[in-house]
Amino acid sequence: MNTEDTIMEFIHRRSFIELDARGRAQSLLDEGSFKELAGPFARMQSPWLPMQGVAPQSDDGCVVLKGKVDGKPAVVISLEGKFQGGSIGEVSGAKICAALDLATRDSVQGTTTPAILLLETGGVRLQEANLGLAAVAEVIASVLSLRPHAPVITIIAGTVGCFGGMSLVAGLSSYVLMTREARLGLNGPEVIEQESGVDEFDSKDRALIWAIDGGEQRVGMGLADALVQDSVEEFATAVRKLLAKGIPAVHRSELVERYRARIAALDVSTQIDPAGLRAQWKQADVEGGVR
Repeated sequence: MNTEDTIMEFIHRRSFIELDARGRAQSLLDEGSFKELAGPFARMQSPWLPMQGVAPQSDDGCVVLKGKVDGKPAVVISLEGKFQGGSIGEVSGAKICAALDLATRDSVQGTTTPAILLLETGGVRLQEANLGLAAVAEVIASVLSLRPHAPVITIIAGTVGCFGGMSLVAGLSSYVLMTREARLGLNGPEVIEQESGVDEFDSKDRALIWAIDGGEQRVGMGLADALVQDSVEEFATAVRKLLAKGIPAVHRSELVERYRARIAALDVSTQIDPAGLRAQWKQADVEGGVR
C-alpha cells in the first residue's frame, strides 16, 4: 500500500476511540442481536454524587449489553471515560458484577457466554472511596469466577487509559487488547508525581508516560496481547479471533514464577530505559514477552 492509499484509509476509517461507551459496545456485537441491561431509563444512578454537588448520570457511566458475536452469546461492559473519568462507584460496580455473574451462570449451565470489558477508567471513584474499593474487589472476584468457563477480553483503547484497581481487573483477564494511544498502569502519572515528586515521574512528559504505560510497551512486555489500530473493524476482527481461541491454557496472572524470574534477572545497576527494559525482559525468558 502506497502513502496515498494509507492516508485515504486513515481518513475514511471508522474510529473506535471516537465512539462513546455505548457506541463502542454496540460496534462489537452482531447488528440487531443485543439489548441493554439496566440502561439509562432504569435510572440506576449514584445516590452519593448529588450529596457532594456532583451531577449523577442515569447509567452511572457503565453500559451493559447482552447480545451475540458471530451468532454466539456474549456480554459487553463498557465504561464511559467522559463521565467522572470512567471511575468505579457503587452502582457501576454492581452493574459490572451482575453482568459477569450472569455470564458465569449461563456458562456453567451450558451456554458459554464470554465477557468483553471496555475499560476507560482512572479506577475507584474518589467520591465513593470505600464503596468503590469494595466494588473493584467484587469485580475481580466475578472475573475469576467467569474465566474458567469463558474468555474475559479487556479492551483499552482511548487516552483515558486504565489505572488503579481496574488495572488489576485487566491483568486478570484472559486477553488484553490495546491501541498505541492507550495506557495501562496501577498508578496514574499524576498520582506518582503527587506522591513522589516530579523528579520521580513528570506527569507532563507525554513521551515518558507513553514509553512506560503505553500500548506498544505493554504489548512488548507481554502485559497485553496485541496492538490494534483505532478502527471499528480492526477491533471487531481482533475480538472474534480471541473468542475463537477460547480460554487460554494458562492465564497471564498464573505465571507468577515466570515474572518473578524476570524481575530477579533485571540489571538495575544503571537506569533502565523502556526499550532496554523490554530487551532485558525478553532475554530472561526464551519464550519472549508474549504468552
